[in-house]
Amino acid sequence: MVSSSEDAPEDQAGSIELLWGLRDRQAKKQRPALSVDRIARAAIELADTEGMPAVSMQRVASALEVTKMALYRHVSSKAELVAVMIETAVGAPPELGAVPGGWRARMEAWAAGMRETWRRHPWLPVATVGRRVMGPREIGWTECAVAALEGTGLSGGERMDAVFLLSGHIRNTQSATAAGTQPWTTDRRLNPLIEDLMRTRDTRFPGLVAATESTGESTDDSPRDNGWQFGLDRVLDGLATLIADRAERDVG
Repeated sequence: MVSSSEDAPEDQAGSIELLWGLRDRQAKKQRPALSVDRIARAAIELADTEGMPAVSMQRVASALEVTKMALYRHVSSKAELVAVMIETAVGAPPELGAVPGGWRARMEAWAAGMRETWRRHPWLPVATVGRRVMGPREIGWTECAVAALEGTGLSGGERMDAVFLLSGHIRNTQSATAAGTQPWTTDRRLNPLIEDLMRTRDTRFPGLVAATESTGESTDDSPRDNGWQFGLDRVLDGLATLIADRAERDVG
């Protein structure tokens, strides 16, 4: 095809460079294929940084630079999105069989692992309540804890109850929703705004005032952990007493 174009020489040079490949072409960056895993991880990052209320199908779609309808080809609803977020965030359950020290050491390792997981993803305690479908990873955490109590003399129901009790303790000390719902801080000191009211205007709480005052006199140098270690030790102490009683009964 013959052209009668009267383009300026510089314009012609530009066309030649583009058409004949003499100009370096910027390759279009290929986006990874959309998948349930990519969707879950984008939603998790959003929840980790902004909290669970920030997670919506539209926000996740925007983070992935896709349309909201593209997400619905992989997850059919917000509830399904939360389900895959939980299953991805909890990770694989720990291998407790090689932990030395018997059932107590294994349960301590399990509790520490769950606590660390919930610390990395502070929205998990809230997201994992209520009736819902659970995935194999999440169920696997309960399975390995129940298995860690085998051979202790506890019945199956008691092993389940022990795991649920310990899970509740972890949830109570890690849940972000608990922050600010009590008149004292995480180091068990009274909130200054409430303290003045309780000391000067209302005398109905002498036990609480005295108890919080004494926290400052403690010689315990351990870091304040919202009762985490204290509660863990008391739960495991109680189990140890029950297990010892069962062993004594069996011998007798």
